Amino acid sequence: MARSSSKARVATLAPRPLETPTDLSPNGVRAIQDALNTILADAFALYVKTKNFHWHVSGSHFRDYHLLLDEQAEQIFASTDEIAERVRKIGGTTLRSIGDISRRQTLADNDADYVAPRDMLLELLADNKAVAASMRKAHEICDEHDDVATASLLENFIDETERRTWFLFEASRAGADER
Repeated sequence: MARSSSKARVATLAPRPLETPTDLSPNGVRAIQDALNTILADAFALYVKTKNFHWHVSGSHFRDYHLLLDEQAEQIFASTDEIAERVRKIGGTTLRSIGDISRRQTLADNDADYVAPRDMLLELLADNKAVAASMRKAHEICDEHDDVATASLLENFIDETERRTWFLFEASRAGADER
């Protein structure tokens, strides 16, 4: 009898599929998961837009912009795994498909046949500023739920995003030949 009783106890203690043990409240996990999944969706949207502009930039500053946008795209893509894994570490679930990304993203896509180089930079600048603002809101949610680790991760990503914004701002201050 003791055996079946201990088996029953073990079965009730076993986590459900994809449930990761955490000391965060279920409401906290949901709130943080939702905030991070929006940031993650925007990271994928921003990555694709940045690569799109990298592939299609033209003009007198082609090489500089081409390299800048490639570097920024790599940085954005590198953040996606860390964000998604953080969601899983706290017991949440994350994005599953392109459709899931498109439903959650807040940044607008750009499907234009041609975008002037300066307009590319200005659009990416605005998108990066929006991502930083979203990260700050997520940081507040983390603070509300005592999730120091996610808040710390976000602080690093906010700094990287502000650096991208700064570079895009300075690069967009080009001469009259590109206006």
